[in-house]
Amino acid sequence: MITRKYLSANSCVSQISVKKTVLPLLFLSLLTVRADVNPSAILSDHMVLQKAAKVPLWGKAVPGEEISVTLDKQTVKTKADDDGKWSLNLDLKQSEPGPFEMVIEGHNRLVIADVVVGEVWVASGQSNMEFPLSASIGGEKEVTESTNPMLRQFQVTQNASPDPIDECQGVWTSASPQTSSTFTAVGYYFGKKLNAELKVPVGLINASWGGTPSEPWTSSQAIDTVPDLRAAKEKYMVLYLDAQGKKRVFLDWLKTTCREDKPMPDAAAFAAPDISTQGWAAVTLPGYLAAPGLPDSGAVWLRKNVYIPPAAAHVKFSFDFGNLDAFDSVYWNGKRIVQTTAEDYPGAGYIRKSGKYDSVPEASINEGKNTLAIRIYEPVSPAHFPTPLFAGTVSLDGPWLAKTEYALPALEANKIAAAPKFAPAPARLQDIAGSIFNGMIDPLIPYAIRGVIWYQGESNVRRAWQYNTAFPLLITDWRTHWKQGDFPFYFCQLANYSPKMSDPLENDWAELREAQSSALKLPNTGQAVLIDIGESDDIHLRNKKDVGERLARIALAKNYGKTVPFSGPVFVSSTLEKGRISVKFTQADGGLVAKPLPATYDVRSSVGQSAPLVRNSPQSELEGFALCGEDKKWFWADAKIEGNFVIISSDQVPKPLAVRYAWDENPICNLYNGAGLPASPFRTDDFPATTINNKY
Repeated sequence: MITRKYLSANSCVSQISVKKTVLPLLFLSLLTVRADVNPSAILSDHMVLQKAAKVPLWGKAVPGEEISVTLDKQTVKTKADDDGKWSLNLDLKQSEPGPFEMVIEGHNRLVIADVVVGEVWVASGQSNMEFPLSASIGGEKEVTESTNPMLRQFQVTQNASPDPIDECQGVWTSASPQTSSTFTAVGYYFGKKLNAELKVPVGLINASWGGTPSEPWTSSQAIDTVPDLRAAKEKYMVLYLDAQGKKRVFLDWLKTTCREDKPMPDAAAFAAPDISTQGWAAVTLPGYLAAPGLPDSGAVWLRKNVYIPPAAAHVKFSFDFGNLDAFDSVYWNGKRIVQTTAEDYPGAGYIRKSGKYDSVPEASINEGKNTLAIRIYEPVSPAHFPTPLFAGTVSLDGPWLAKTEYALPALEANKIAAAPKFAPAPARLQDIAGSIFNGMIDPLIPYAIRGVIWYQGESNVRRAWQYNTAFPLLITDWRTHWKQGDFPFYFCQLANYSPKMSDPLENDWAELREAQSSALKLPNTGQAVLIDIGESDDIHLRNKKDVGERLARIALAKNYGKTVPFSGPVFVSSTLEKGRISVKFTQADGGLVAKPLPATYDVRSSVGQSAPLVRNSPQSELEGFALCGEDKKWFWADAKIEGNFVIISSDQVPKPLAVRYAWDENPICNLYNGAGLPASPFRTDDFPATTINNKY
C-alpha cells in the first residue's frame, strides 16, 4: 500500500491510498498513449495549409514508428527519430483548395477534417492586433454577415515561457456569426480582402498579446547578439525566477499552515448591486482594513457605490488601488472583472493600476450609481491600502462597507514576522525578452506561411530609438527561424493618439514611427500608415477595417501581382531654395493631394465623442509641416503642392535648415496621394532623438 498526503480547502491534511496493482495498469495506459502518433496542435480540423511546394507537417510518436500522411491523392511517409519526433513535407504547389480530409497513420489512425489549401498569414503584435472584430466600428454587423468557410483563424493561446516549448495551444475556426466576434479585427479585414480578390482560402494565425514590447517576441538567440538587450534579459529573468521561487515558498507555507483561500460562496450575496447591507461594518480607506468584528486574516468583502458623471459614462477607465498588500477579486455592478490570487500575484510592490485593472466593459460603466465590490483574501495580517484609490478620475477614498466571508485563526506576532515574504514584483514574464517567442512563435515553426502582418510598438514608445535595433532584429530573427527565406513582413505604423498639440515639439511617438519606417530597408517589408484614423483618447482605434485593408493592399501589390496603390506619399529628398524647402515624394499615385480637413476629430468613437479641429496653419493648403533654422526652434509652416513636390516656407524661419511632417503623437496633417492613402511622417534633420538614452 502506498500512502500520499495532500491538502484540501476543507481539511488541511487528509490521506488517499493507491493500490500497488494500479501502477502496472497506469504504466500500460501511458505506453498506449505514447504509442499513438500525435501531430502538432496546429495540425487540426479546419486548418488552412499554405499553397506551396514545401509544406511541413510534424508531431510525436514512438521512436522508430512508421508514419504516413495522406492528403487528396498524395501520400508521404517517414519514421519517428530516436526522440520520438517526426516531420515530413507535402507538395501543395498545384493543389486545389479543397476541402479535404487528411489521414495520419502510425500505430493508430487519425483523420483531420475540413482541410483547405490557400494563403496563410501570421497576424501578430500587441493589443491593436488582438483587438476583436466585434468591438471595431461596424463590427457587430460584420459578425452577423461573416459566414465564410474560406476565411479561418487559428487562435494561439497566450503563453510566455522561460524556455522554448514544443507545442502551443489553439484551435482553427471558420468565420461565421458564431465565431467571428473574437477574430483579430485587423486580421479579419486583411483576410477578407485577400479572399475576395484572390478567390482562395485564407488562414490567419492569430498570435497576439496586448501590452507587450517587441523584445519578448524575439528569440533569446537574437536578443543575445545585442549587448544591451542581452544584459536586460538576463537581469529581468534572474529577478523573475527569484520571485517565483519565493512565491512557491509562500504557497507551500499556506498549505502547511492550513491558510489557503477557501472556495468562494455565491459572490452575488456580497457583490450584487441590490443586496441589503444591513450588518456591514463601516471602514475608511485608504488605510488598514480594520473594524470591530472584522478578522485580522481571512476573506473580507468591501463595497461602495461609485457615481459616474455623464461625461465619463461608458468611457473605459483604469482602477488604481495602489500597492494593496492582499489578494483581491474586483466586481463591478455584480460582475467579476479582475482577480489577483496568491498563485498569480507578481510580487511585493505590485501596483493595482492599468493593465488588467482597466478591464471594465464600457457598456457596464453607467451614468450615476454603480456598485464596486472587492473580495479581499489576506492570510497573514489585515490588508492595507496605502495610497488613494480611484476608478478612473473618480476618487474612492472615504467610507466603505465591509463584511466577513470567513475568518482564519489569528497569528501571533512572531508567526506573522516569520511568514515567508514575496520578492519585489519583477517584470512580468511576458515582458522578458524571448519569453513569448518561446511560448507562442517557436511552437508554430515550421508551419508553412506566406508572410506576417504585425501591429505593435506602443509598448516600445518610451524606448523609440532602441526600436531602430529591436524591430529589424525581430523581423530577421523570425525569418531565420522559419527558414522560408525573406518572407513578407508587413506592419502598421502607429496611429495618431493623444491630445492635439498647438506647438511643434520633440515627440517619442514620432520617433517610434520613424524607427518603424527605417525597417523598410529590409527586403520584402511594407508599412501601412495609420496617421489619419486614430483617436485622441483611445489607443485602440476602432477603425480596423482601413487598417486591415491597407495591409491587404501591400500584399496584393507585392505578392499577388495586383495593380493596386499600396502606399501613400513617401519622402525622397529635400532642397533648400530661396528661403524655402522643396520636398520630393515617391508613391504619389494619382498625384499629391491636400485632403480637406474635417471640422472635428475623433476623441473616442466608442461613445461618439469628438472635438472641434483647430488648425495650426489655417491659411496653408497643407497642414502638419514645420520648419526650423540653425537655432533648432520649430515653427508651423505654410506648405503647398507643386507637382510631386511640396514647397514649405515660414515668415518665422527666413533661413530654414530642416523640415518635419506630422511629427507629433496626434498631428493635424492632410497630405495624401490620389489613391486616398496618407503620407508617412518624416523629418529631414538628424538631431539626437529624445529617447536615445532609454534602454530596455
